[in-house]
Amino acid sequence: MVLDGMILSFIVGLFRRGNLKGLSNLRLKGGWIFPLLLLLQLGVYSFQNQFQELGKYSGTIFMIVYILGLFFLFLNRNYPGFGVIFLGVLLNFIVMMLNGGRMPVAVEAAAVLDPSYIEALKQGLYGKHTLLNESTKLGFLGDIIPLSPPYPRTQVISIGDVIMNIGIFLFIQHLMVGGKKEDKDTGNSLSLEGGDIQ
Repeated sequence: MVLDGMILSFIVGLFRRGNLKGLSNLRLKGGWIFPLLLLLQLGVYSFQNQFQELGKYSGTIFMIVYILGLFFLFLNRNYPGFGVIFLGVLLNFIVMMLNGGRMPVAVEAAAVLDPSYIEALKQGLYGKHTLLNESTKLGFLGDIIPLSPPYPRTQVISIGDVIMNIGIFLFIQHLMVGGKKEDKDTGNSLSLEGGDIQ
């Protein structure tokens, strides 16, 4: 869903006659954290079914990923949209933390997906997800929103995902259009505060 939000943001930014110059001038604190989190998640997804211990502790690993992600967002909270992204990630983190480190998925919502996905969830083959049931805590924050055609990609998302993508949209719009307006007003190139990449 994050990728969808980014693509939409870029398209809207281009229609608003924005540009990508702001991205080249972007400076984020703790810039090393984001690629590290991507590698961790990719590693768990790729090998959790091959290594029993990895699958056993996948929930804990995802909780660590979320904590680091929240720390990264907090460090850069002054950027437009980052506060909204933080809220979305926090909601996902809370529901996962209360349910063993896994995101609850509603069976009704997951009906739009391949039937094998539900079976895989029942067998515990998805380290980041679990079936939503009567014992699930704060289930309304889980993956309960189905997306299917005419939406380009069939998937199930959470309220946190929606909020997070709103934040991503606001951030990219600021970089593409807000920076352009600032450039016109000041006659200077866009300069974003927040420190160099560490």
